[in-house]
Amino acid sequence: MAGPFDLGGRVAIVTGGNGGIGLGMARALVTAGCAVSVWGRDAGKNAAAVAALSAGGASVDARLCDVADPGSVQEGFDAVLARFGRVDGVFANAGISGGGRRSFLEREPAEWRDAFAVNLDGVVNAFRAAGRHMAERAAGGDAFGRLVATSSVASILGAARNEHYGATKGALNALVRALAVELARHGVTANAILPGWIESDMTAGLMANPKFVANSLPRIPARRFGRPEDFGGIAVYLMSRASDYHTGQVLVIDGGYTVA
Repeated sequence: MAGPFDLGGRVAIVTGGNGGIGLGMARALVTAGCAVSVWGRDAGKNAAAVAALSAGGASVDARLCDVADPGSVQEGFDAVLARFGRVDGVFANAGISGGGRRSFLEREPAEWRDAFAVNLDGVVNAFRAAGRHMAERAAGGDAFGRLVATSSVASILGAARNEHYGATKGALNALVRALAVELARHGVTANAILPGWIESDMTAGLMANPKFVANSLPRIPARRFGRPEDFGGIAVYLMSRASDYHTGQVLVIDGGYTVA
């Protein structure tokens, strides 16, 4: 008998899945038997991710996609359906950093728009395409779906000089709560994951700054920065039947940073 974390027969999309947290999630999902479509804007990184993920015979593909463009998202979603026949989960992980270089008082409107276009609208575009498909499947007697957004602890802490980034992530927290209520009738759950300081391409500059490391690392009870693989277990859990009754939540994974 298959265990509760066996994802055989399931199909997931991971946006921004060609590196960092997204790739860490994708690795765990394929290990649990899930077919995965990795979405990203860098063809080279997409190809490298597919090569790494499919090395053990897993069913994996990649799509070039700009999540801020609804047409690009729908085209990618339709391609995944054509390849795999269904989509059971979407891990909306693609995002851009705020940078933290400019004061709120000096921030240009374009910076706000760019951050929201990717970090919020990109998630909405992916979830809308998936939600429609999942609702249609549920109407045919196959009620199951998983929507997971990568938020940030910046959504619950004061993110000085990064307020636009924190605002996009706070909106994601509200979004998953609303979708959890609205889509529950279709067997769809919606949750958000809030990473703390994680080693990735996005944070490479900060991690190379001795002053940042000296100030931040002592504030993390785990006494290390997070790694992409730290998000594999939560990805498998949220994709599995074990999380059927777990929805509308924001799940902090930060080594204890926010409670220290």
